[in-house]
Amino acid sequence: MPPLRTALLQSSGVLGDTAENLKALDEAAARAAQSGAGLLVTSEMFLTGYALDLQDIPGLAEAADGTSAQAIGEIARRHGIAVLYGYPESADGVVYNAAQLIGPDGAALANYRKTHLFGCFEQDAFTPGDTPVVQADLNGLRIGIMICYDVEFPENVRAHALAGTDLLLVPTAQMHPFQFVAEQLVPVRAFENQMYIAYVNRTGPEGEFEFVGLSCLASPDGVTRTRAGRGEELVFGEADPELLSASRENNPYLRDRRPGLYASLV
Repeated sequence: MPPLRTALLQSSGVLGDTAENLKALDEAAARAAQSGAGLLVTSEMFLTGYALDLQDIPGLAEAADGTSAQAIGEIARRHGIAVLYGYPESADGVVYNAAQLIGPDGAALANYRKTHLFGCFEQDAFTPGDTPVVQADLNGLRIGIMICYDVEFPENVRAHALAGTDLLLVPTAQMHPFQFVAEQLVPVRAFENQMYIAYVNRTGPEGEFEFVGLSCLASPDGVTRTRAGRGEELVFGEADPELLSASRENNPYLRDRRPGLYASLV
């Protein structure tokens, strides 16, 4: 199988303006497709912005099959590229911090709800999801999804590794002073779990937050294949099934596990 060229859209968009953010997504999808990418990944809460007033979030939240999802399906279909976008999801009378993967034909492939909510803002704004492993198949790769803080829990990523995730998509809102997560933790997670991780951040000031950028695609050999800077940027990396297969053959972490020793973790 050929590598999956993956575009990482490091952008904060326009806070509270879904229409402008859809326009930016359309433009990024066109650029990514023209550069040969088969997948475009955006940041956490890309559709609406992250640092929203709590009272505004219910009105901006949408169903997984709502108006914006249909618009993004059309964007994906028109440009022939899969899209992973972050958004506030309205369902069951509550709001989730969610991310949805749309296929290049415009069909929804997977929807994930953030399971670990970071800080008072998220805990006040959202209901945590309860499904840790959400996957879909794309271009011969098993794609997994989680959001920001989720990747900082090793059990979460290991669950994906044991479920066969090849490429883990992590839209994020990584803020100062925690940039070491992007710089150090994410490549280590990719190595210890033998997978690719696409970690896609917001950038610049937004409300009380200062997002640090530094989006990256880390590979199972621990190498950062592409890295954005601190500003608005569209960067590209390759998720190569051949490198993945060779790395898994050479690295024994998953084979050498002794689950019986870890019962205390659960």
